[in-house]
Amino acid sequence: MSLLPIQNITIVGGGTAGWMATAALSKVLPPHCRIRLVESDEIGTVGVGEATIPMIKLYNSALELDEAEFMRETQGSFKLGIEFVDWGGLGESYIHGFGTIGQDLGLVPFHHYWLKQRQAGKAAELDAYSINTWAARHDRFMHATTDRPNSPLAQIAYAYHFDANLYARFLRKYAEARGVQRIEGKIVDVGLDPESGHVTHVTTDRGDMVEGQLFIDCSGFRGLLIEQALQTGYEDWTHWLPCDRAVAVPCVGSGEITPYTRSTARSAGWQWRIPLQHRIGNGHVFCSQFISEDEATATLLANLDGEALAEPRVLRFVTGKRRQVWNRNVIAVGLASGFMEPLESTSIHMIQTAIARLTAFFPHAGIQQPDVDTFNRHVNEEFLSIRDFLIAHYHVTQRDDTPFWNHCRTMDVPVSLQRKLDLFASNGRVFRENNELFAEASWIQVLYGQGIRPSGYHGLVDALPEEKLAEFLGNVRGVIDNCMKAMPGHRAYIERLLS
Repeated sequence: MSLLPIQNITIVGGGTAGWMATAALSKVLPPHCRIRLVESDEIGTVGVGEATIPMIKLYNSALELDEAEFMRETQGSFKLGIEFVDWGGLGESYIHGFGTIGQDLGLVPFHHYWLKQRQAGKAAELDAYSINTWAARHDRFMHATTDRPNSPLAQIAYAYHFDANLYARFLRKYAEARGVQRIEGKIVDVGLDPESGHVTHVTTDRGDMVEGQLFIDCSGFRGLLIEQALQTGYEDWTHWLPCDRAVAVPCVGSGEITPYTRSTARSAGWQWRIPLQHRIGNGHVFCSQFISEDEATATLLANLDGEALAEPRVLRFVTGKRRQVWNRNVIAVGLASGFMEPLESTSIHMIQTAIARLTAFFPHAGIQQPDVDTFNRHVNEEFLSIRDFLIAHYHVTQRDDTPFWNHCRTMDVPVSLQRKLDLFASNGRVFRENNELFAEASWIQVLYGQGIRPSGYHGLVDALPEEKLAEFLGNVRGVIDNCMKAMPGHRAYIERLLS
């Protein structure tokens, strides 16, 4: 291992991953650390990761970004959750909302009280008991209030939709203002130390040789350093997540800006809809074994809100991860580290957690194996937990109308996921493990929304008399509804924020 103090950091590749990493390091590292980013204008970025989850606010806050400026510069909108259409069954929909569901009572989570009433046919859909999902259903939005801590309006959790290319440009200005040097050029050679196997430098087509002690690989699917140079290896998960293509195209938007992402299941995959201020981002993620690229493109173009604003662009990928995300003196960030399809908007979040992990394990005094091993172990746990959550969306379904959905419904799933499914199916219980990303509320909304009906509920619910239980759920629903009605429309709120 290298025990030389790390003072020379080179980032390979720009885009969202490259400039998020660069901006963060320029903020937290001491002034004597030299940060350079190498990218080529000739190499396009994927640039379709336009939906996020609430943790993105922590990243923006750490950089001390002004929210209104950020929204203005990225044409952003707010996001309360994701609507899933036709996933559990044709004609069905539910919203996986951020934040809490209802109000816990004593030691028992709210959803168990709801389950008892729902099983008796005496409760509304779960959407009606969460401020996030109920507001999303009515295109309402506002920031959480601080003056009424016990109100659902104090519990509003949100993320953003934004133009990923504009976000990268915004962060580039931020980083360059803090002394980061951008080097234009396409990398044509990677130098390796013959003894340690560490990357020593990269050479561009313009003849620039850029040295470094620590390299951050943000070169996308190619994995220019982590894979092409170091041959790290890749774990392929397409036997559980069979989609291997996506076609993306923006279109004209109109009317209200919905404060949620929409995911609509199609015959051999699913379609995303992400509303921005100036357009709508759309894409069709699909499995090439069950549908051709031309058919998938036609399906996407036939289901747009308005006129397409560009030619559809096809992306090819293999769902999975690098066997080591930190290998020697290279750390892969973003698509270079692996690919988890954007079904739950985790792509940008995984860039963010990689940066946070890098900051926590930054080798100021030199690269040491215990740090590398711990870093990689935590990355692996994160990938596995997200993988299982995504697989659940495909596997937990009643759909048998196409070969693709029959395959997903009947396939074997990882043991770690099957345990969760069995536990929820018995008495509606969910337990998080290893600090996994998705909370109990997320699993509950997805598993119930896609058709698992628990046979029971927490036994302590029966300690509450029937009339008190009905009153409790009625009060929660009434308060949620009144709070939703007090919220302004999403578009109006954005316009007021940016005025």
